[in-house]
Amino acid sequence: MSGADLDDELKQDDAVAAEAEAESPAPESESLDEENRLKPEFVRNVMDALDEEDSDRVYELVEPLHPADIADLFELVNEDERLQLARSIRDLMGVEVIAELNDWVRELLIEALPADVVAEIAEQLDTDDAVAMIEDLDREDQQAVLAELDPEDRAAIEAALSYPEESAGRLMSREFVAVPETMTVGDLIDFLREHRELPTEFWEVFIVDAMHRPVGTCALSWILRCPRNIPLYDVMSRDQTLIPVDMDQEEVALRFQKYALISAAVTDSAGRLIGQITVDDIVHIIQEEASEDILRLSGAGDGDINEPILITVRARLTWLCVNLATAILASSVVGLFQGAITRFALLAVLMPIVSGMGGNAGTQTLAVVVRAIATNQLTDSNTVRMILRELRIATANGAALGLLIGGGTTLLFSNPLLGAVIGAAMVINNLVAGLAGILVPVTLDRFRIDPAVSSAVFVTTATDTMGFFSFLGLAVLTGLA
Repeated sequence: MSGADLDDELKQDDAVAAEAEAESPAPESESLDEENRLKPEFVRNVMDALDEEDSDRVYELVEPLHPADIADLFELVNEDERLQLARSIRDLMGVEVIAELNDWVRELLIEALPADVVAEIAEQLDTDDAVAMIEDLDREDQQAVLAELDPEDRAAIEAALSYPEESAGRLMSREFVAVPETMTVGDLIDFLREHRELPTEFWEVFIVDAMHRPVGTCALSWILRCPRNIPLYDVMSRDQTLIPVDMDQEEVALRFQKYALISAAVTDSAGRLIGQITVDDIVHIIQEEASEDILRLSGAGDGDINEPILITVRARLTWLCVNLATAILASSVVGLFQGAITRFALLAVLMPIVSGMGGNAGTQTLAVVVRAIATNQLTDSNTVRMILRELRIATANGAALGLLIGGGTTLLFSNPLLGAVIGAAMVINNLVAGLAGILVPVTLDRFRIDPAVSSAVFVTTATDTMGFFSFLGLAVLTGLA
């Protein structure tokens, strides 16, 4: 058979196989639905087996799952069954599962394990994952686990724990490949093949000078395609993004996003290479920071459904008490116009519309501005332009809503003056909402206060107070009441 005939036959076989694969539906997973989530009936089966204390059945059900799905299963079973589940699938509780667990769930499981077992797990994890597991433990438990670690691992984890929370030092991994700039491509290839203690996964090699300061990077794809005699100094990329060890993780994520990084070198105060951060860590940070900002805007705390109820109550109640105080302030404005409301009771019916619409408009602006600050879209260079933009939007929206509610009020109550008053109040309050929605978070950010935490309270107070004051005040000034 000729080469051409063989190629034709292989192509025909591939086409037949592809057609058969397309016609036959993929087998449906017994545990996962079409959106790759654990099926409710599968979770019930596991919980039933746990209730019956049938460890063999639990193991049989869980064994086919991916480590990430096993981690999800721990969140879905009842809290009092998680330790029993861990005992039933002890052989499956590898480092991949531990690394994927929700923080609160992992803390519950880790606290129930002896210190030597936790240390054994930590030694198998990458440094950043081991730090994430140990940092949530109590000080006493931390010391007990650290005492069980090998000296080298203990030193690395203790060094990471010495950096501020949510900093690059906590996030970085100390497993990386760095070689001197004097090497050739051939030297590097030989080094990678012969060295037994390299990280299991990496995408680029860091090139360092005699002071161990990064001077460039070489992607593995470049190394494999270059002749062996070429010096690394001639082929390395000098355009690299260095991450200071004390940089906040949110800023690290922004740099990865802006420069499309796969990995980046972390340097100490002297500029020496001490670690690396990879994009898989950044994916978690981006999700965590985005969720954190949204939840902080609502004052809902961490918002984790696995968080202990007492901690959740304390976090939410704090901001609810602040909101109660601001609500009293807004109601005091209404109290100034008791006489007007008594003379014309219809004002009490309509005034929540003005304050409510202003609050919604302020929340819209606030959400846009907080996101712009978090992503570095809003800076000192364009703040004035942003303020003018939001004022134009607020004027347009206020005018449209004012005409709508003013016209509807006129037709419904046959009172053109009342329609004009509520329409004008709607315009005024929308302008206040637009200004407050941008000025409050920008001002808080200037004072190094997280705008996602406190902005909503101030914006809501401004729109409620001005909504009542503008509507009731205009009603008095025009002689409507």
